[in-house]
Amino acid sequence: MIKVIVPATSANIAMGYDCLGMAVNLFTAVKIDEANKFSITGCDEAFQNKDNLVYQGFIQGCKHLKREVPTISIDIQSEIPESRGLGSSSACIVAGIIGAFEYFKEDVDKDVILQIATAMEGHPDNVAPAIYGGLCMAFEDSNGHYDVIKYPVDDSYYFTAVIPDFKVSTNEARKIVPKEVKTTTVAHQLSHCLAMLNALSTGDIKQLDDAIDDRLHEPYRKKLINGFDEVKKIVETNDSVVYISGSGSTLIIISNSADRRDKIIEALQKRFEKFSIKNVEIMN
Repeated sequence: MIKVIVPATSANIAMGYDCLGMAVNLFTAVKIDEANKFSITGCDEAFQNKDNLVYQGFIQGCKHLKREVPTISIDIQSEIPESRGLGSSSACIVAGIIGAFEYFKEDVDKDVILQIATAMEGHPDNVAPAIYGGLCMAFEDSNGHYDVIKYPVDDSYYFTAVIPDFKVSTNEARKIVPKEVKTTTVAHQLSHCLAMLNALSTGDIKQLDDAIDDRLHEPYRKKLINGFDEVKKIVETNDSVVYISGSGSTLIIISNSADRRDKIIEALQKRFEKFSIKNVEIMN
């Protein structure tokens, strides 16, 4: 039996649409064993079939290794909520691919895992940090190969995940984002993304606040998140910033003070009793 543990991921990081993501300390743990009959346990019954993303990742890993797909049993234990913008699908895909390499006792090459996972996922912002950890930017080079750059995050920051009691469909969230934008919007996103990365590395919360001004997806996706404007107001009142994690519904708050963080959490718990609010850490 082999066991693979993959972290949750928060993608986009406001300004880095489809290219930036960070790994956080919520986990999906997958056990894979040889078996006489295919089975999946531990997850919702709706996912206990061969369309399961862990199994599909395992198949793609086998194909890359040119190995016949064996009959296996899979057990999935996950802390990552489904359809909440924390990379639950990516974690399953990555776990399955790595599981295939481990099953056949092959070296786990992160670069290879990234290429396979991105081909399955369609974009790298969630799978890259799930594989490499930390804050990652992934981009496609002229040969169609994805490369990863890791960025430092200052230790003064505190991260809090606000997880609503409702899901947001990734497909729905993608449909609502405009297919075309003005060149002025592109320039705004690029300049603010670079400023955001600098602020994350230096601990400059004022610059971070100025930099996180997304005009590409937040103005549209926030409509899918009941309570978004109220959460943002509470956060900004306490000199902190907030962004939509992935396509939502989770929001990530960044503070530079434990006191401010705690005040925000107290206010949110009073107002949104059904929301799950967790302090999270970046997994490097």
